[in-house]
Amino acid sequence: MRARDKVAVSALRATLAALDNAEAVPVDEAQLRGMALEQSPVGAGATEVARRELSERTVVDVVRAEATERLEVAAQLTAPAHVDRATQLRAEAAVLLRFLDGVIQ
Repeated sequence: MRARDKVAVSALRATLAALDNAEAVPVDEAQLRGMALEQSPVGAGATEVARRELSERTVVDVVRAEATERLEVAAQLTAPAHVDRATQLRAEAAVLLRFLDGVIQ
């Protein structure tokens, strides 16, 4: 990372965002629609809720899904104009898969 590897940084930032999204607690739509303004919580932190803790297996699944998605998109980019993007996506997938190799061993 000190060498400012742009491919690795891009892959890891996107994967961290995916992990952050996976930790989010789902909100019930009925709960959102049924609340009147005067009944809504007030005050600092009134709407905060604890995030889910992901198991190691779930984290591995999210990282694997990110790598798979990149490989699938790269396979679809067959036009000569998209060669650079497809190469970048394959390189990002390789970074994520190397990370998984280190974790799963």
